[in-house]
Amino acid sequence: MLSESQERMLLVAEHGREREVVEAFRKWGLDALEIGHITGDRMLRVLDQGRIAAEIPAHALAEEGPRYRRPITQAAGARMMPVFPFAREGSELTENFKRLLSSPAIASKQWITEQYDSMIGTNTRVGPGSGDAGVLRLKGTKRALAIKTDGNGRWAFLAPRLGAMHAVAEAARNVACTGARPIAATNCLNFGNPEKPEVMWQFTEAIEGIAEACRVLETPITGGNVSFYNETLGQPIYPTPVLGVLGLIEDADCTLGSAFRDEGDVIVLLDGGPSSPNDPAFASSEYAKTIHGVVAGAPPAMDLVAEKNLIECLVGLAAEKAIRSAHDVSDGGLAVTVAECCFGSDGLSAAVRLRAEGPPSTTCDEAGAPGESPSELALFGERGARAVVAVSPGLLARVNRIAAQWSVRAQPIGTVTRGDFRIEYKGATVIQGSTEEFCQIWSKSLGQAIEGS
Repeated sequence: MLSESQERMLLVAEHGREREVVEAFRKWGLDALEIGHITGDRMLRVLDQGRIAAEIPAHALAEEGPRYRRPITQAAGARMMPVFPFAREGSELTENFKRLLSSPAIASKQWITEQYDSMIGTNTRVGPGSGDAGVLRLKGTKRALAIKTDGNGRWAFLAPRLGAMHAVAEAARNVACTGARPIAATNCLNFGNPEKPEVMWQFTEAIEGIAEACRVLETPITGGNVSFYNETLGQPIYPTPVLGVLGLIEDADCTLGSAFRDEGDVIVLLDGGPSSPNDPAFASSEYAKTIHGVVAGAPPAMDLVAEKNLIECLVGLAAEKAIRSAHDVSDGGLAVTVAECCFGSDGLSAAVRLRAEGPPSTTCDEAGAPGESPSELALFGERGARAVVAVSPGLLARVNRIAAQWSVRAQPIGTVTRGDFRIEYKGATVIQGSTEEFCQIWSKSLGQAIEGS
């Protein structure tokens, strides 16, 4: 009862169907043993060779055990940057875009995933790099499971509660982009020394953030683990709550990948968040870190209702086969999202035209003059509750109908093409170049960095 050996699970089976559970385990070369049954007297009894070895009130064991009461002190606030040094409007951003594609957080993880077997028997429907989550079919049914883990230690460092909420939301968004409805979650919580009050505060805040997000998104935590004392020379790692979300696809034929599929399809931005793209949190973005070496401010504000609406919208669109692909907007913002949709395709590219939205922002350009939605913010801002989908022109009306049902804006922003990758903002071309070159940078950078270290 007290052993902490690994690779074990405890299941509660329906009475009379225990043999089915045992047979399912045996099929996969695993052992299963019936160890007890549920009683109605609110007591936990452990028998050893027929002798009562322990007898404990169940409620006391589960709810009244001793708790750690470690000291908690809020960590010093991260350096604030209320005015980010945005480039002048119309500036050419292609070189910055290339640097962003090569950053470890964004570059392809193929160097790692290709070293492992990602085919689970013959059940893998969507493997590494093909979609926003892994998808496995359930043999003997029409169903499939989607699975994704996510986490952003930088955001959890800047604001532990908010960063943890984003980890839950992004993993759930990723699962929904395959057409699956998120149904459950697990976690792997990685922190420094909990005997330090600041680390204990980070841990406590992250737990509260996870709980709040899981309640709204209806993804109960089914298990997880905690790793403490992750420090080097007394310096802790970024607090890094990693969330895994499981989703269910009722019809595996409705599964979506992230890559564009057909030239001429319309690229649509699904946006469940605020109508204005202005975001004072840009200093916390991957772009700010990679291009300017800035880690400051706080993550984007979280709207869990908007996240839930977007998830329902994506699941509905997939079920009606109204879209050809879906990819969520996250690290690197909209520009990286669209590019990644090209990289997984058969030589397809994109022509995107963005326009300024919302009132003038309170941010300033390089010269200090107020500006409307700076191009860097529009291209690389990481506000949540957004996804890019590809739609056949004849199905736009259906997409608009389903999106409106969930209070999600569906904004056409471009076209799937061949040839150069191009993004225009307010009529000026801000990113343009060879899709093949961009893909090479994105796909090779991580392996080159690891092998060269």
